[in-house]
Amino acid sequence: MIYTIIALVLLVADQVVKYLVRTGIDLGQSIPFIPHLLDLTFVRNTGAAFSMLEEHTWVLILISAIVVVVVAVLTARKVFQGWLGLTAAMLVMCGGIGNLIDRVVLGYVTDMFQTTFMNFAVFNLADCYITVGVVLLFIYVLFFYPEPNQKEVDPHADCDLPGDRH
Repeated sequence: MIYTIIALVLLVADQVVKYLVRTGIDLGQSIPFIPHLLDLTFVRNTGAAFSMLEEHTWVLILISAIVVVVVAVLTARKVFQGWLGLTAAMLVMCGGIGNLIDRVVLGYVTDMFQTTFMNFAVFNLADCYITVGVVLLFIYVLFFYPEPNQKEVDPHADCDLPGDRH
């Protein structure tokens, strides 16, 4: 339940920030946000990360929807467990849904964060959620995901209990 509440808060934050940028900043305009680090720049992104698949909105809608559904199904089947697995899944789904809402409703994704200390793509909160979620997912799979065929070990299997016959 806590993951659902956190996901809703993150999703609302993503949508509110995007709305404020669309209504408060002219398209293409940059406003200093954190000096020498980050500007707010309103960009309409019709592609994916780094503008890949630009102008292929329906393909991106389909891919995003599939990813969100697959992660949701895997989460429901308890493939992702523990705080790390569930947090990773929640962030990927939340980011995917945030950008999916933009694509379905607007036909583009609202991006706004532009780094000023390096040349990097303009991005949004949903992109941050996806990126952090994928990194956590890799950590989870590499270090914490149980081995396939790993059987549940009974810690008392080798204990001699009173009345046991050998």
